[in-house]
Amino acid sequence: MKRTGIFVGSFNPFTVGHDSVVTRALPLFDRLVIGVVGDQVHKPGMPSAEERIKAIADLYCDEPRIEVKPYYGLAVDFAREEGAHYIIKGVRSTKDFEYEREQADINRQISGIDTLLLFAEPQYASVSSSVVRELQHFGADVSDFLPQRPHKPHSSH
Repeated sequence: MKRTGIFVGSFNPFTVGHDSVVTRALPLFDRLVIGVVGDQVHKPGMPSAEERIKAIADLYCDEPRIEVKPYYGLAVDFAREEGAHYIIKGVRSTKDFEYEREQADINRQISGIDTLLLFAEPQYASVSSSVVRELQHFGADVSDFLPQRPHKPHSSH
C-alpha cells in the first residue's frame, strides 16, 4: 500500500514556504497530493482553481510522486478520496500552531486521519500568501517569495 499524504490550501499564490513544506514532506510519502481549494471560495482577483493547479503542477512536473488536484469540502473527505492517512500542514508561528492543532484534533476525532505539522524554516517564517498578494498589489517585486519553475527536486535523505 502506498503511503499517501495530502497538503491542502488555497495557495493564492503558492509561495516558497509552501514549496519548503512540499520538499520536506515528500521523503515521508510514496505519493503526495497537493489539494487546491476549488472555486467555491473564489474571491475578487483570485486566480481560478484551474490556474492555481496548473501553476503548481508545472512547478513539480519533474516529480512523479506529486499530484495536484482540486478539492471541495472537508480536507478529511479529500484525504479519504485519495487514500491518504495524513494531512500535512505548515506552521509559521504560535498563532498558526494553535489553529492547526485545533483543526488536527477535530479532523482526527471525525475521521481518524492524523495531521503532520511541519514548522517553517526560519527564512520563510514571515512569508504568507496574503503578504505576497499585498506586495503584488503595490507593484513590489515578489520573485524572492515564489518558487522557481520548474522545481528541481531535492534528493531524498
